[in-house]
Amino acid sequence: MQREQISVFDIFKIGIGPSSSHTLGPWRAAQQFVKILQDADQLQWVVQVKILLYGSLAKTGKGHGTDIAILLGLSGDDPVTFDVNQIDTKIADIDQCHELNLGGVKAVSFFKDDDLLFLFNESLPFHPNAVTFQAFLSTGKAVSETYYSIGGGFVVREGDSATAGKVEVDLPFPIEKANDLLHWCIKTGLKISGVVMENELAWRTEHETRDGLLNIFRVLNECIYRGCHTTGNLPGGLNVNRRAAALNKKLIGGIPYRDYPTWIQAIRQGGNGFKYTLDWVSCFALAVNEENASFGRVVTAPTNGAAGVVPAVLQYYIVFCDGFDDNKIVQFLSTASEIGSIFKKGATLSAAMGGCQAEIGVSSAMAAAALTECLGGSQRQVLMAAEIAMEHHLGLTCDPIGGLVQIPCIERNTMGAIKAITASQLALQSNPDNAKVSLDAVVETMWQTALDMNSKYKETSDGGLAIQIPISLPEC
Repeated sequence: MQREQISVFDIFKIGIGPSSSHTLGPWRAAQQFVKILQDADQLQWVVQVKILLYGSLAKTGKGHGTDIAILLGLSGDDPVTFDVNQIDTKIADIDQCHELNLGGVKAVSFFKDDDLLFLFNESLPFHPNAVTFQAFLSTGKAVSETYYSIGGGFVVREGDSATAGKVEVDLPFPIEKANDLLHWCIKTGLKISGVVMENELAWRTEHETRDGLLNIFRVLNECIYRGCHTTGNLPGGLNVNRRAAALNKKLIGGIPYRDYPTWIQAIRQGGNGFKYTLDWVSCFALAVNEENASFGRVVTAPTNGAAGVVPAVLQYYIVFCDGFDDNKIVQFLSTASEIGSIFKKGATLSAAMGGCQAEIGVSSAMAAAALTECLGGSQRQVLMAAEIAMEHHLGLTCDPIGGLVQIPCIERNTMGAIKAITASQLALQSNPDNAKVSLDAVVETMWQTALDMNSKYKETSDGGLAIQIPISLPEC
């Protein structure tokens, strides 16, 4: 059986909020369905399409923008390049004209209430995040495909394996578990980031990998900067007020900075006390996830709902640990990605499958490991930091109010970032040879916890905070 091979660019994907599993994944699934029609020379014969959403995609799909993402994907738009400022206009045109332009080339009649169905009480067995696309042709035939959005923007077509469609490469250091990673580190003497970069050579040159990661860093920075300089309420009907901009203004002394470098320099000059640092870490995390909740451009890290943890800890490292160096940034992101891939292989990145431990917990472990390596920790200390971070997120439920990635999701990113920094410090001050719990044990525990967790706490908004707070959201 072919093992899943995961690149850094599988873990870090550029896209649009608010959810990797409910927005980015369905968007990609829609694009894949259109491609199937194109490759079979059937797109020109399509007269009608229907979309059926099951399980968690149905129950929290409207709050997560699943319908919006699918319509954009079917229209031939790409989440990496589509202008986020045009989302509302594009969707309004589809609603008002009752027309969907498949792949940007084939116009078909489309009535959202009739053709895009939320099947709240139906689920498919493979995964809670399921969507079926049906295309009816003028020839009298029909084409139907079902996709599963399995977390972090990863998509699997029904009947395919997780590795279907991916070219298998010859990795010099194959890794399934944390113990495999440690084995290669000990055998070669490489840091974790070094092992990652050697494996990435199987896909592309080192120069291409570095450029790609620095581009990821650029998008992360732009997201943080926008979030720290944008005010108002978040969309969706909860009327949640953005807090990052106000906190940024308070901490920076009210002075507007027009670009990222001068802004970072001003933050550094403001101090390095514990409270000041803590406020900034929270501000960075809030900024990303407020952008995410506003259908802004973000990077999965490893998901959208948890997209603020890794950037916040990376910014902490840059600003307060003098880490503003391309080599260090590449090292940070490389290390973080490997921890994320270990959790995906051994457990899940999907909150619909494992609760929020699969999102915030994994992102915190990724950030803790990356920070520890960049601060000089040994390979064992890096794995220990990841273990500590996840250990204290085990069992965390996913219970978004109104199905929106806002409460408690946004604040959870600040908590995940702070826990990551704490886990890193604990690991750096500890002897990992005395550790009682391994990272592999925690990954397995997380997976068993996910299997045991009641479905109402798995991104369905059927339990937890989601049913404790009375709300009345407008119809989407």
